[in-house]
Amino acid sequence: MTLALSLGDFLPVWGFLAANIVTPGPNVLTTIALSMGSGRRAGLGSALGVGLGISWWCLGTTLGMSAILRVLPGVEQVLTLAAVGLLCWFAFRYFRAAWGGFRARAMRLPAQSEGVSFAGGFRRAILINAVNPKALTTWLAILGLFPVARAGGADIALLCLGACALSFGIHSAYALAFSSPAAARAYLRAGWLLQGLAGALFAGFALRLVAGT
Repeated sequence: MTLALSLGDFLPVWGFLAANIVTPGPNVLTTIALSMGSGRRAGLGSALGVGLGISWWCLGTTLGMSAILRVLPGVEQVLTLAAVGLLCWFAFRYFRAAWGGFRARAMRLPAQSEGVSFAGGFRRAILINAVNPKALTTWLAILGLFPVARAGGADIALLCLGACALSFGIHSAYALAFSSPAAARAYLRAGWLLQGLAGALFAGFALRLVAGT
């Protein structure tokens, strides 16, 4: 299969996407928290989950997810309710981890690792990415940057492959950086703050979804 578009049609989209991936959001905070709390394997599992999740968002939007939601508006309400439930669940888990870390620090107890595996990090990232409002708004914006009407199957495949590679690469860099010994020492001192920030972020996104319904 040959490309119908030129490389110049892809570069602005990948640049915009990279900027959004780098900035803090549910996906980034999840990868950082897992890397600091459970080590490099959990962080890399999260990176892989985000990479695949981003590629699914790419396929969903470019192949007509917005059209499906316009034809079946009830689907959007179901997805929103599911998103609120999952976001609240993850917020609760991070708040619980933050409280445990705070108590350990206040009582001078050794901080405990979350003990999340590669597969556990992968599953958590997939679920969070599926209900990430930032991902939805990012891809809706990309629909305005990418000439979907002129794109063929090979173009969409290349767009999704590039998005997956960008996401996995950036999140892997976060995982490697925040699973270092220096980051581990920082986590022992103040990891509960990061867990609390992640919990507050997920709770905030859940409230935004509720307010918008």
